[in-house]
Amino acid sequence: RRVDAVVLSARSRRGSGSVVRCVATASDVPPTVGETKLNFLKSYKRPIPSIYSTVLQELLVQQHLMRYKRTYQYDAVFALGFVTVYDQLMEGYPSIEDRDSIFKAYITALNEDPNQYRADALKMEGWARSQNGSSLVDFSSRDGEIESILKDISERAKGKGNFSYSRFFAVGLFRLLELANATEPTVLDKLCAALNINKRSVDRDLDVYRNILSKLVQAKELLKEYVDREKKKREERSETPKPNEAVTKFDGNLYSIRH
Repeated sequence: RRVDAVVLSARSRRGSGSVVRCVATASDVPPTVGETKLNFLKSYKRPIPSIYSTVLQELLVQQHLMRYKRTYQYDAVFALGFVTVYDQLMEGYPSIEDRDSIFKAYITALNEDPNQYRADALKMEGWARSQNGSSLVDFSSRDGEIESILKDISERAKGKGNFSYSRFFAVGLFRLLELANATEPTVLDKLCAALNINKRSVDRDLDVYRNILSKLVQAKELLKEYVDREKKKREERSETPKPNEAVTKFDGNLYSIRH
């Protein structure tokens, strides 16, 4: 069954920790969607269960389109959103090592740095845990690495630079609120206003995100039930004696009764 995908955007490169500016230029000749998908398959050659593969392929196609837009620019809020969605999507994956390898292959296929994504997500999470609703919204009046990142986003979203809003950006915002224990609707209103982000777009995209997660949970439950059912069938078959064995056992018992 097809699972809806999330629209995303990003760009990544190692930086000093301030604001990373990486923008696609008009002279760039971007790879095709097929080339990006092929890069992913070359980087990760092991089979991926269809419940995960379907969503990953859809996300990769959509992220490719965002990645090579002329106005494309990476930011750490998007990175947090992407990492959050990826980790929730891949939760319960049979192998943690494979899950990490798939993440690296996915980001690398887009000519980006998976380590930068993880590092930025961790920094944003650590910062958000030390905030509350008021301090989260009041970032523009303070100095600091994360505050500078948020100020830069606000300026670009206002029209003073490249900014590509995405659903993963919306998820990143919500994750900041979750970690700061400030999920009241009014806090999100104020944060969107401070960042010059359309609140209606964020609300809409968060609804899509929640719907996707709900479908994924249901799909994973169905998959688990199927796997458990097949495992039980295999165990029952292995415990059932073969016809010849059953006859031999019966004849042996009958011989012992007669003697």
